Formats: sequence, structure tokens, C-alpha cells
Amino acid sequence: MTPSDAPHNRWSDLDRPPLNVAALRRGLLRPDSLWSSVDVVETTGSTNSDLAARADGLAEGTVLVAEEQTAGRGRLDRTWTAPPRSGLFFSVYLKPGDVPPHRWGWLPLLAGVATATALAQSAGVDTALKWPNDLLVTIDGAERKAGGILAERAGEGVVIGIGLNVSLRADELPVPAAGSLALAGAVSTDRETLLRAVLRGLEEWYGSWRAADGDAAASGLQAAYAAGCATLDRTVRAELPGDRSVVGEAVAIDGDGRLVLSTGDGLQEPVSAGDIVHLRTEEDGPA
Repeated sequence: MTPSDAPHNRWSDLDRPPLNVAALRRGLLRPDSLWSSVDVVETTGSTNSDLAARADGLAEGTVLVAEEQTAGRGRLDRTWTAPPRSGLFFSVYLKPGDVPPHRWGWLPLLAGVATATALAQSAGVDTALKWPNDLLVTIDGAERKAGGILAERAGEGVVIGIGLNVSLRADELPVPAAGSLALAGAVSTDRETLLRAVLRGLEEWYGSWRAADGDAAASGLQAAYAAGCATLDRTVRAELPGDRSVVGEAVAIDGDGRLVLSTGDGLQEPVSAGDIVHLRTEEDGPA
């Protein structure tokens, strides 16, 4: 029997070992921890959909990880697929009931700050944030999307899903604009190490934000997001609901987490939802 004839199993790619759920639980489930449960499934359609379907009565701090997602979702109902065990695909359930609901919109941005910070520390990869929820890495001088975040209201809380390409090789990238930590020169692609780091970062930022009653300025979240946001100080096109688009310079993230654009007519327009395109400029170099 040749290697290609061998039956598929969790250990068929030794460069991509399965996650050790027992080790993850030992490292994350402490008496004082935000995280209340950690489960790993071999495959599922979408971890976000799975947690949202169980949201009624679900404990805060529930974590669901999939070795493979077959119907992962991004913004605007875009799909997210990758080979088994090539990345981190997980969702968490948070219930910030004591924070005014109008501030919950900061949660996906909070997840972005926590993830980018954790990856810089644990993988040695400078990860930038594209407003509102993309994770960018630099490969051969060009920005590439290596991950994304999707937050959805469910039950009494919010499901936050994070998808991150970890070990994808160049020939496995779904589109030319995609990237991975490995292609960005990560010093570590150990998924357990990375997952623990991201969840610890989420716990710390969520605790600070919640202690500040969801005030992004008081908790330091607004400044941290702006500092790591690759969209700011760039000319961008915001493709808005209703087939409307606005071109302008991204000048700020306001107190509600909106992207503020300075348009050609001298006005400033806050964008709360939309698809952002970084436009190529001479200063930016290759897009």
C-alpha cells in the first residue's frame, strides 16, 4: 500500500496533528477563568451556527473548536474553507449582560485586538487589523488576509467566531489575496499554543472592557484598535448597503467603533457597516 492509498485519519498529515482537548482544558479551565467549557469536534458546518443554535441556556465562556469547517461563514455570507487541521476555527459565547447593548458592537473589534496581540507574541507575526474584522499579514511585501472574525447576537449574548489560516501552503490558498501564518514566517505554528494565547488575550481584553462598562476609550480598546488598524490613514472605498459607495481617507475609529472617512467634499462620514477596500496608492506600494 502506498501512502496515497492509506486510509484517511486524524494523523494522516503529521505536519498537522490533531488538537489535544484534554491539554486545552487543563490550560484554560481554571476556577477564576472566563472559559467554562472547551470542546473540539472533528468536523462541522460552522462553529458559529452550532453555538447560536444552542444559545438558549448556554453558559458564558463556552468554546467550540472544529478541526475542519465545511460551511464556515464570514461577513456578507462569504464562505471560509480550509484543509483539515490547517488552521484555527472556533467560536466563543459571551454574555456581557451588564454592558449597555449599544456597546456590544465593539466585541468583534475587541476580538481582533486580542487575536492580533496574541499572534504577535506567540507566533512572532505582525498581524494588522483591517476594519472591521479581517486579520492581515504581510507576505513578500504585500498584505494578505489570514483570518477573519464574525460576531452574531444569539440568545442573551454574542457568538464570536474566529477563523485563522495557520499552516496553509501557497498551493492551498483559496484565493491569491489569502495568506497564512506559515507563509508570513511564523516562528511557531503549534495550534494549541496559538489557541491558548488567543483565548487568554480575549479573556483579558473582555475583562477590561466589561469592567469599564463597555467604554472602549476608558478600557483602552479604542486606542489599541486604532494603533493596530491598517485601514487608518489609507484611502479606501466603503461599499455600503443599498449599492452605495464612498471613497475617502480613513481618519479615525470613533467611540462607537465606526470607521470615519474624510471625503473629497470635506465632510466626515462614519461607516458602521460595509465592505472596505484598501485602494492602492504610491505610498502603499503593491496592494
